[in-house]
Amino acid sequence: MTQEGQLPPPPVMWAQRRDILFVTICLEDCKDPVVNIEPQMIYFKGIGGTEQKMHEVTINLYGEIIPNTTIQNLRGRTLELLLVKKEEGPYWPRLTKEKTKAHWLKSDFNKWKDEDDSDDEGGMEGSSNDLDDMMRHLGGLGGSGDSKPNFDSDDLGDEEDEVDSDYDDLPDLLE
Repeated sequence: MTQEGQLPPPPVMWAQRRDILFVTICLEDCKDPVVNIEPQMIYFKGIGGTEQKMHEVTINLYGEIIPNTTIQNLRGRTLELLLVKKEEGPYWPRLTKEKTKAHWLKSDFNKWKDEDDSDDEGGMEGSSNDLDDMMRHLGGLGGSGDSKPNFDSDDLGDEEDEVDSDYDDLPDLLE
């Protein structure tokens, strides 16, 4: 955690699985960041953001990680870290060793997966078939099983053939 008198921390998001941690440091246009990964600590320092000012944070981790397996990916707005936990097992109750809430640290619900969910992950972003699978389980739009609705049909009805009874009870508009 940062100490009094130090530079402001950048926003940090995190998520976890049984064996890995996702840590995302959110600092737009960050140039040449300094990142130090140790078994129980992450250190970051870099210039970025709309005002291009220096940010710094030290995260004392709840548990241990294996630093030499860390994957770093610097993107335009974020620095993404994939960290491997030293011991696979129960989820950590929090990212930091400290029990106090850090204003700059938030859960990344886009990457979060609950401990009791299945381990069939399909990657960080999820697969493109997730929506198809969900629709198949829900039965599609009025269909059943694997059937998909057909919107190409010419039999959509004519306005003259059907009169909507909901319009019968509407009062006339006042002028």
